[in-house]
Amino acid sequence: MDFSLTEEQTLFRDAVRSFAERHLAAGALARAHANAYPWDVAEMMAEQGLIGITASEENGGIGGTLMDAVIAIQEVARSCPRSADVVQAGNFGAIRVLAQYASPEQRERYLKPLFAGKGLISVAMTEPGAGSAVTELQASVKPDGKGFRLNGSKIFTTHGTHATVFLVYVRFGPGTGNIGSVLVERGMEGFTFGGQVPFLSGEEWNPLFFDNVYIPPENVLLGPGGFKKQISGFNVERIGNSSRALALGRYAYETAREHALTRRQFGRALAEFQGLQWKFAEMKIQLDAAQLLLYRAAASADRGFPSAEETAIAKVACNRAGFNVANEAMQVMGGAGYSQDSLVEYCFRRTRGWMIAGGAIEILLNRIAEHVFDRTFPQRAETRAKETA
Repeated sequence: MDFSLTEEQTLFRDAVRSFAERHLAAGALARAHANAYPWDVAEMMAEQGLIGITASEENGGIGGTLMDAVIAIQEVARSCPRSADVVQAGNFGAIRVLAQYASPEQRERYLKPLFAGKGLISVAMTEPGAGSAVTELQASVKPDGKGFRLNGSKIFTTHGTHATVFLVYVRFGPGTGNIGSVLVERGMEGFTFGGQVPFLSGEEWNPLFFDNVYIPPENVLLGPGGFKKQISGFNVERIGNSSRALALGRYAYETAREHALTRRQFGRALAEFQGLQWKFAEMKIQLDAAQLLLYRAAASADRGFPSAEETAIAKVACNRAGFNVANEAMQVMGGAGYSQDSLVEYCFRRTRGWMIAGGAIEILLNRIAEHVFDRTFPQRAETRAKETA
């Protein structure tokens, strides 16, 4: 099997790399430690066709592939790890679900500014009592005339402090079959935010509160029965998470490699010490193995056969490789890697969070085990009680 990029993919990779080196590398450190969303970068990327890569041209996108989006994230991260977030947000997760299922009116109103880099969409899924057990969410809508009234709250919402529109998972009634999603714009009456709380990564989140927010019918994206479609999109989103984790691990690796070649101790370069040589060999193995698993998941999805198992395996491998490599790179560099003068410590903090976000590693291991044994392993207490009764 040939794992090399096609000629077209190679040209695309080189173009993105050149763009990132020319326009993003110089401000990489400042962006990593800034709280504001890099709107200037988003607009530049939109002009370069790096937002909406996987959306069809009919829907205002570029009409590219998931592999193209993976390449874009990795090449941007080579020069500016923070800017890779913009590529991810512009191609995976909520924006991908919206592009796939939006009505013509929703595409015009929401997708157009998103693809132009002038808007940002955030998925509001997690609740105080519904994290990995997402089907236990309590946020609900009830009919009100032609529309609905939304009540509930959300937490840990990625980009929630900057988003212009939110894709909110809600209940239209009891049971998983009545879970769907609505679009809520910042500034809608009854939609408020709690205080900002920083993550270890430096990013901030704030609780979202919906107090009788009126949802007009045109703001319903997926009504009852839409849960499987939403989760299918979320499954593919993990490819974006995996790409960023791996890309930041590789950035830390390359930085530490350069440090080992130029930093001298006891009269010789660090690279000449066998203990560090073995560290770099182990890092290279982890990065390359995870890269192949990521390519497999993306290629399968592009062929029209997205595999939940392959995606889960890729995410676990990339999350672990990204974090482990960033951790070892920081150790190699000592105080220089631990300092905020370097982006290695930033990569360490960011990759740690992605082992939780987008599907915790432990939950994904459960899903992988189900494929191994070709059966489900219910986690819900009442289901397990019935099975053992």
